[in-house]
Amino acid sequence: MRILVTGAAGFIGSTVTDRLLADGHSVVGVDDLSTGRLANLTAAAVDPRFSFEQVDVTSPELPTLVGRVQPEVVAHLAAQIDVRVSVADPLRDARQNVLGTINVLEASRLAGVAKVIHTSSGGSIYGSPVQVPVDETTPVAPESPYAAGKAAGELYLNVYRATHGLASTALALANVYGPRQDPHGEAGVVAIFGTALLAGRPAKIFGDGTASRDYVFVGDVAEAFARVLPVDAADGVRLNIGTGVATTVRELHSRIAAIVGVPDTPLSAPARPGELARIALAVHLAARLVGWRPTVDLDEGLARTVAWLRQQAVAVA
Repeated sequence: MRILVTGAAGFIGSTVTDRLLADGHSVVGVDDLSTGRLANLTAAAVDPRFSFEQVDVTSPELPTLVGRVQPEVVAHLAAQIDVRVSVADPLRDARQNVLGTINVLEASRLAGVAKVIHTSSGGSIYGSPVQVPVDETTPVAPESPYAAGKAAGELYLNVYRATHGLASTALALANVYGPRQDPHGEAGVVAIFGTALLAGRPAKIFGDGTASRDYVFVGDVAEAFARVLPVDAADGVRLNIGTGVATTVRELHSRIAAIVGVPDTPLSAPARPGELARIALAVHLAARLVGWRPTVDLDEGLARTVAWLRQQAVAVA
C-alpha cells in the first residue's frame, strides 16, 4: 500500500513511518521541519520505498503533491501540539490544526485517496470528565483552543466522509511518550523530566503534582495506525488510544527518578492555563473493532525512553 504521512519527521510521525515501512508499505513523508527533525527519519531514509517532501500542510502546494503521489491512505499527524501555544496564539493553532486538516482532506478528495487517518487528542477533547477512564461516548468538551481544533478536525472528517465518501478514522491519542520525543519543547513531560534528571538538574512540576494523565508508549500508537489502514477498519469512528490508567505528574517524576537513579526532588511552579486536572482513556472500542490493545506498560516504556535519552546525551557529549 502507498501511504502519505504528514508530520513524518516528528516524534510520533517518524515512529509510524518506520512501522509502516517494516510492514512492507511504501511511504511518502511530508513535513515542513518547523519542529520535526530529519534525524528522526535516518532509518527510513535508506529504505528505497520511502521518499520525503518538505511541505507545510497548510500550503497550496499540498494538493498538487498528493495528486502526484496518489496515495491510497493519508495518515495525518502534522499539527501544532502545545496547549500553551494554543492559549497564547489561538489563530496560529487554528491555522495549523483546523485549516491544515481541511487542506489535507481537500487534497485527499481531489486525489481520490481512499482513506484519511486523523490524529485527534483523547488527552484534551473530553475536557474535565467527572469520571475516568472515558470512552468514546463521552461528550466532547474542549477547554483549550488546541482541544477545540482537534475536535473541529474530527467534524470535518465526518463531513468529507458524508459528502464525498472519503473513508476515515480518528485516533484520539492519550499522552504519547517514548524515544525521539523532543525534550526541549513545552510538550512531552517524560522527555523533559528524563533529560533534566539525566543531566543532574532538578525537573519542574507545574501545579501541585496531582494532575493525572494517561501515558501511552509511541510504539503502541504506531501499532494503532497500522491496524486502521484498511478502508473498512473503524471507518467513520473515533478510537481512543491510551492505557486506561491515570498517573499523576508527581508519580511520573518519582518513577523516572528511580530509573535514572537520582533523588526524587522536583521543583514546584505555578499551574499553567489550559491544563486539565485528570484524564484517562477507555480503549475497549479499539480492542473490539481492530484488535488493538496497549502492550508496553509504563515502567517498561519509561525505561526504554530513559535509555534512548541517555544514548542521545552520550552522542552529543
